[in-house]
Amino acid sequence: MIKYKPFKFSERARSFRFAFRGIWTMLKSQHNAWIYTCVTAWVIAAGLFFRLTPSEWCWLILAIMAVWTSEALNTAFEFLADVASPEFHPLVEHSKDVAAGGVLISAIGSAIIGIVILGPHFVRLFQ
Repeated sequence: MIKYKPFKFSERARSFRFAFRGIWTMLKSQHNAWIYTCVTAWVIAAGLFFRLTPSEWCWLILAIMAVWTSEALNTAFEFLADVASPEFHPLVEHSKDVAAGGVLISAIGSAIIGIVILGPHFVRLFQ
């Protein structure tokens, strides 16, 4: 039988602290996370400048979230793979490549969403 702990707000607050520590670790250790930070800031600034509709914001937020989530999962996977196999192993290399490919897929998809949403606004700006 599984024994469950009672719900405690203090433990939930602590789990948020761990999550923010994980985000900070990702920012410190992953160069691409800094690129995503700059792109995220640029997209938010463009969205504010163009006064996007709520539905446009939803698409952009979803795209931003997809890239950040895939980068976080890729980073966690890389850390675990390095611990599990500190020496070079071709299967670990392949698995890291596949995880990085997942980030690339989400980044390309998010860029397409950004172009579809922000592109017409930029075109109108220069007409």
